Amino acid sequence: MALILAADEPAIETAASTLAEGKLVAIPTETVYGLAADATNGDAVARIFEAKGRPHFNPLICHVSDIAMAERYALIDPLSRSLIDAFWPGPLTLVLPLKQDAGIHPLVTAGLDTIALRMPRGIAGKIIAKLDGPLAAPSANTSGKISGTSAEAVADDLGQKIALILDAGPSEVGLESTIVKVHGDAVLLLRPGGLAAEDIEAVIGRKLERLDQRAAIQAPGMMTSHYAPSASVRLNVHEVREGECLLAFGPVRAMDVELASASLNLSETGNLREAAANLFDFMKRLDSLGGTVIAVEPIPFNGLGEAINDRLVRAAAPRSLSTDEMEQIK
Repeated sequence: MALILAADEPAIETAASTLAEGKLVAIPTETVYGLAADATNGDAVARIFEAKGRPHFNPLICHVSDIAMAERYALIDPLSRSLIDAFWPGPLTLVLPLKQDAGIHPLVTAGLDTIALRMPRGIAGKIIAKLDGPLAAPSANTSGKISGTSAEAVADDLGQKIALILDAGPSEVGLESTIVKVHGDAVLLLRPGGLAAEDIEAVIGRKLERLDQRAAIQAPGMMTSHYAPSASVRLNVHEVREGECLLAFGPVRAMDVELASASLNLSETGNLREAAANLFDFMKRLDSLGGTVIAVEPIPFNGLGEAINDRLVRAAAPRSLSTDEMEQIK
């Protein structure tokens, strides 16, 4: 079973030395807990895929401690630099051209000529600085399942498969990072997340372009079925069916709410930031009750609602690879 340590200064030393040995460490970030490995160590990165049961064609985000470290591995264009200046450290991942001979293991990039980079806030950045190297760190959960937003959730899911978990309490944001890619004059939104699209658009002075979900995988979190509980998920419900677990939102209820076997409200007041922070935890809690269906009330698409709905759509998707995803692994 993984050792669990409070995320303090001595734990930074322990985590860095454990990572240097090629072992896996679950680290707290402001988004969700990450399952971290030395991004230059192929054996260590392979352990991430093994522990998560993650398809190897799905690339991993590399986490850096500062811009200088990012520049070791990626070519940074002026528009991406403006986003870095505005939002790093924070919940923004940028997909950038990978430098030749950068030393990042190919498993991290899934064979692409780009790399997804993020600079996390808090203790994660201190661990990376102590290691003096980037960490590949997808969300700390079994692939396709609900992301861990607490040390307890990570231990319940992956505790038998990893060496160390640092406990810093619940994740502040509760959603994975927003992923964007600059492509000429356009900025593509590859995955909505913990940074609202409107905030990015205010900096770049233009609208983000959205990709069809069936597009070829360019970044983490683009699989069709993802973030899935064991129960099936029914979205945008206005009427609850008998025995369903209800994931509610806001002050107004769906009809026949008394038929629900259990109910949790993402935000009684309809606050999307509160809903984002609660999403994975509440889905996991409802899923643990053993019901066959989680019914989800409508959630608006503005602000962080776009990311919340993205996760819910993926959670509700059929539990098999799409045609495009099959093409990726042929």
